[in-house]
Amino acid sequence: MGFKSNLLVYTSLECESKEEMVASMQLAKDQGADLVELCIGSMSFSHISEIEQLLKQRILPSIVSFRHKCPTNPCRCLQVFKMAIEFDTEFVEIDVEMATEAVLNEFMRKRSNTKIIVSGHLNGETPTTENLGNLIIDLQSTGADVIKLVVDVSFITDVAPIFHMLTHCQVPLIARAVGDRGLISQLLGPKYGAFLVCGSIGDKFISGLPPLGSIKQVYKLEYMNSDTQIFGLVSNPVGHSKGPLLHNPAFRHTGYNGIYVPLLVDNVEEFFKVYSCNDFTGFSVGIPHKEAVLKFCDEVHPLAQSIGAANTIVRSPTDGKLVGYNTDCEACITAIEDAFRERRVANGQVSNASPLAGKLFVLVGAGGAGRAIAFGARSRGARLVIFNRSFERAKALAKAVSGEALPYEFLKEFCPEKGMILANASAVGMEPNVDQTPIPKVALKSYELVFDAVYTPRNTRLLQEAADVGAIVVSGVEMFIRQALGQFKLFTGGLAPEDFMRKIVLEQF
Repeated sequence: MGFKSNLLVYTSLECESKEEMVASMQLAKDQGADLVELCIGSMSFSHISEIEQLLKQRILPSIVSFRHKCPTNPCRCLQVFKMAIEFDTEFVEIDVEMATEAVLNEFMRKRSNTKIIVSGHLNGETPTTENLGNLIIDLQSTGADVIKLVVDVSFITDVAPIFHMLTHCQVPLIARAVGDRGLISQLLGPKYGAFLVCGSIGDKFISGLPPLGSIKQVYKLEYMNSDTQIFGLVSNPVGHSKGPLLHNPAFRHTGYNGIYVPLLVDNVEEFFKVYSCNDFTGFSVGIPHKEAVLKFCDEVHPLAQSIGAANTIVRSPTDGKLVGYNTDCEACITAIEDAFRERRVANGQVSNASPLAGKLFVLVGAGGAGRAIAFGARSRGARLVIFNRSFERAKALAKAVSGEALPYEFLKEFCPEKGMILANASAVGMEPNVDQTPIPKVALKSYELVFDAVYTPRNTRLLQEAADVGAIVVSGVEMFIRQALGQFKLFTGGLAPEDFMRKIVLEQF
């Protein structure tokens, strides 16, 4: 497993009452937190004695912070901080605006073991190494034991200067990028020297914070070090991704020092320009970037080039070039072929030819996944008919694979022959819209096999209704497993632990 660091994981508790704080502290402890931030400013308390009781009842090392909703009354804040120091609380966190020389001198004089954190917040401007560096100089000049940087980010590329600060800061630094594009500040922080990372507690989703459970169980950030190679899914949205649940345990299983994280990317060109070092080793590519990424690759594998879409990018360790691949194509087509062969073997039929040869293959969706499926089906000798909400895109793909395109509204009536194959490569039916399906149940009777690239949920409405009418059904989970195995081999330059990875997917998805 490798060397375990002294990384500390904490969560912020914002509760209205002392009782709620104590209960939340217990939950944080149960979920693996090493310490908690007690946000006193969130509490409604009539007397300081309630804070005293809270400090006496704490069951985890604590940071006491007080961001008062009404900063015109600093006396109460200082009263709380002095009490926290009196009770030997592990940390008190004071905003830089309040951290005057007189206040800090008094704290330092009265404390025995309490460490002083001074925090600063950068909002309303794009973070750069210059303005973050200036803020850090201000924070350090207070003489604090620890400094904390909270930064509002608009894009994932805004997080890069924070990593730079973590690497070069002379005093212990807690750094957090706020917002859903700031998630990697916590997940990758330990690689750059972060000693403390923050997670969300219970079922409470906080934008930009990983759940405590995933920090401990999925990512195991305490095993991260400066040599850890970074992989992730470049996509928008990215929250649905199951990739981290699969790739992280597989890295540990094979002894590979890597981490796989969600990367919420708006602009792929900017992303690859900013995160250009060899540490960012490989990427899965999701919606809507599979086609656009090709122009930012230095080299493209012939299959991905002909499809016009890549779902995998690997950085060459020798020259740093980005190489694009497509593992979606074979993943989907072999999953469909194997399902056909299974049925035919059961019926005593054996043939070496592809079961897709000569079949009418109806494809819904002409995006990156649709393109991969279309080229794969054509390579096996299928006849293609393509439906897509944008008829122009359907026509362009049909032309590329010598198929036919029809307007989307014709799909439910389309029935030139029996025993067709239907493949859904659109997002219709994906969580949260699980009640949707691209085609009415009655129309499914014309299909011998139905495949759905959607894998969240595992058993989509389309697949349920196809099974009801007796079609062979192939889940997007099977395609997901196969494309991930292909990716893992490209990421690590070695074999993927197939049985291990398949077991994880089937147990957890």
